[in-house]
Amino acid sequence: MQNTPPALTGAFNRRTALGGLAALALARPTLAAGYPAKTVTLVVPYSPGGGTDIVGRQLAQKLSDRWGQSVVVDNRTGANGVIGSSLVSKAQPDGYTLLLVVGSHAVNPVLMKKMPYDTLTAFTPITNVATSPMVLVVSAKGPYKTLPDVLKAARTEELGVGNSEGQTRLTGELMRQVAGLKTVEVFYKGGAPMMVDVIGGHLPMGFTSVLTALPHVQAGNLRVVGVASRERLNVFPDAMTFAEAGVPGIESLSWYGMFGPAGMPPALVEQIGRDLRAVANEPAVANQLRDQGAQLVLSSPADLDRFLRSEAAKWATVAQRGGIKPE
Repeated sequence: MQNTPPALTGAFNRRTALGGLAALALARPTLAAGYPAKTVTLVVPYSPGGGTDIVGRQLAQKLSDRWGQSVVVDNRTGANGVIGSSLVSKAQPDGYTLLLVVGSHAVNPVLMKKMPYDTLTAFTPITNVATSPMVLVVSAKGPYKTLPDVLKAARTEELGVGNSEGQTRLTGELMRQVAGLKTVEVFYKGGAPMMVDVIGGHLPMGFTSVLTALPHVQAGNLRVVGVASRERLNVFPDAMTFAEAGVPGIESLSWYGMFGPAGMPPALVEQIGRDLRAVANEPAVANQLRDQGAQLVLSSPADLDRFLRSEAAKWATVAQRGGIKPE
């Protein structure tokens, strides 16, 4: 066998190595590798100052620091998140327009007759950042001290249960169905007026988010008696789960899901998801979420897609059983 001269062998090895590097460079997703090259817009389709806005701004700031590019929060409010979500559904799937939504995202198609997009197909799932359960609140000065107190009373007499948006409405309906209660829906245009009536004793109870309830509980005006999740919350340690009160199956999670427009390249989704998981695990963000009674999830895109579909199916069933029709 003829020996290759050392000089040629070295040149051949260098060419082979360079060729391998070039192949790797070509195999690497160029879009993800150069992302982001400009400002990224994070659409939060809810009011400034709310829980989702607070979480969104924290994530945006941390991502800005990590990426070296501005991530700007754009509050596009209206129609319980539909207006801002519709904007994202029509954006280019290049990663420069992202969406942060909560549980109402899965509930809207159940309660709204006309939707400008298909919730299950118009977006690219990236990650479910965190979940936080809905909680049942009563007046701190009222007659109900525990969840069993409320359930016992609501089985024997008609009691109003307040709701201020789609998910709280369906959570109240789920409780009525599963626990066999005589509750009556009382509608409010927002969580704030509902809390005023509960605190004042004009409304026996209402479902709301941890973030909405927390300041009123800390002020001594509200009592959280029930938690619509499988485990108790650290922020309300005395509040029972419904399963503990003998009524399993009443679960309602408010969740922070990150999406992009449909059709985003998988490599880009992977990069954004990886960076989101990294910043969400930073103490400042993780502690803020924990203080709101939220639990970090940081799921894969596939898991978020499955979760969204299961939530949509669950609430559609609750609505159908309760005779609740889209309006």
